[in-house]
Amino acid sequence: MKIVSYEHESGIRGGLLVDDAVYDLERLFEIAPEASKGATSSVRTFLELYGGELAELSAAADALAASTPSARVGARSEMRLTAPLQDPAKVLCVGLNYKDHVAETGRALPEYPDVFAKFATTLVGPDDEIGGAEVSENLDFEGEVAVVIGRRASRVGEDEALDYVAALAPLNDITARDLQYRGTQWLAGKAVDGSTPWGPALVTLDEVGDPQDLELVTRVNGVEMQRSNTRHQIFPIARIVSYLSSFLTLEPGDVIATGTPQGIGAKRNPPVWLEPGDTVEIDIERVGLLRNRVGKPRL
Repeated sequence: MKIVSYEHESGIRGGLLVDDAVYDLERLFEIAPEASKGATSSVRTFLELYGGELAELSAAADALAASTPSARVGARSEMRLTAPLQDPAKVLCVGLNYKDHVAETGRALPEYPDVFAKFATTLVGPDDEIGGAEVSENLDFEGEVAVVIGRRASRVGEDEALDYVAALAPLNDITARDLQYRGTQWLAGKAVDGSTPWGPALVTLDEVGDPQDLELVTRVNGVEMQRSNTRHQIFPIARIVSYLSSFLTLEPGDVIATGTPQGIGAKRNPPVWLEPGDTVEIDIERVGLLRNRVGKPRL
């Protein structure tokens, strides 16, 4: 099941992407016998209600769309998709999670996940421009797999951690390196408004399969810059979720970016910085393709 959010005259609404058509989430589940807890236009509320039952709902999604044509909003190409989830309570990120990326930074391998945070104000969708060129001349790309939590998780074991994951999505952890390197903390370089595109959809785990066997490719203007597989992560997704839940409570809709592989622009010779008008693609096997243009600086 592919969960999206789309722009509507009444505001941002949740939807399902079925065969390249968008179906309104609330209308689709108003009459669904599987939706015993009710219907909602909010993706976050949908996860709060059904985060533990997504596989069952996913199995019924195609048939439900076919039997509810009134819920069809339009073709994907006719819609403006926004960030797939508008209001995560937490946006957590893991740095230095691929051995080759750790090597290119010259750091030692971490013993524990290196965690930092973004804010919901950084997140934009697949049809938005990448912000940040107005405040930074050193914008860098980082292709990552984003994890979305579906059930409240506190102190869960690694062996059960994936049961608390709702879905995955491509995410571009754009970093303003000049801001990042001004101090010892990363926040300034990671928290620029509108700088972190993700989506286009939240793809439920029943469709993805093994999250530790996903090919990840980053391209800039069609040129491949990063390629790896999630099997090379130092801390697999289940361990990340378990570790984070050991000291904070994860809630439905929380987002976790799981790190980027080798090939970032800052470590190339000469460095490769994103320029206004550049197109960046994050292509993740069985999860989706995220494509965004870098916006122009404000005059």
